[in-house]
Amino acid sequence: MQTLRSVSTALAITLAMLAATPAEAAEGKTLRIGWTAWSDAEAVTNIAKQVLEQRLGYKVELVMTDIGLQYQGVAKGQLDLMLMSWLPTTHKAYWDKLSPELVDVGVLYDNAKLGWAVPAYVPESELNSIADMKKPEVQKKLKSQVQGIDPGAGLMKASSGALKDYGLDGYQLLTGSDAAMVIALDRAIKRNEWIVVTTWTPHWMFSKYKLRYLQDPSQALGGAEAIHALSRKGFEQDFPKAAAFIKNFKIPLADLESVMLKAKDTSYEKEAAAYIQSHPEMVEKWLKDTK
Repeated sequence: MQTLRSVSTALAITLAMLAATPAEAAEGKTLRIGWTAWSDAEAVTNIAKQVLEQRLGYKVELVMTDIGLQYQGVAKGQLDLMLMSWLPTTHKAYWDKLSPELVDVGVLYDNAKLGWAVPAYVPESELNSIADMKKPEVQKKLKSQVQGIDPGAGLMKASSGALKDYGLDGYQLLTGSDAAMVIALDRAIKRNEWIVVTTWTPHWMFSKYKLRYLQDPSQALGGAEAIHALSRKGFEQDFPKAAAFIKNFKIPLADLESVMLKAKDTSYEKEAAAYIQSHPEMVEKWLKDTK
């Protein structure tokens, strides 16, 4: 467990990194990319970091922070990029508020989705949709809980709305990190217990566990989403080659899920490097406008 001093030190470092101006970053050819510890974001961010450093000669600093602070950091010019903007629905509130100060660089991957999932052994005849969670016997087996992720995530805001839309007043939405959510799922599966978790596609957990999404007839959690790269204003002028790369940086969803699953047992840095090495033609397409 972290001590108060270590937490304070980490916070001080983060604030110091965010305090630097865009001009200072440009002068030293240092790119600051915001990220949150979601498995898909960690995979994409590490791939981008290695290409930017190894092929384009930039130094890249990854600034781990809450998703809301990422939007604010990019809007204020304290971060150069974020590679995890879920649009049009999940991050709509952030986009509507800050879009005048942001630049949409392009879509990294699409056909993503948010939802609530259960282990496949939970009978569909008893629990097939979010609406079924109102059944007293289902609520008892679920212990009146939905296991969530970090509180600032758009998924959690949507999940809070889903509780209201479906009249699930007796349920508690538990907060935690992505890792904490997976730990709770793993523990429930080992005990053959019922559990509902907030999750999304792409995520490696769908490759490791037999899961299914609950039906969401009200679409309280939204439909298909695309993940965008956002930059601060002036980013393309300061870093034209980096901007050209990010505009062409597209990765198939299946490839991303494969990287995520492998990284669970190794590291995101190692699997990002392996993916870059094994896909030279794709990398050249990403870099074709940087020459």
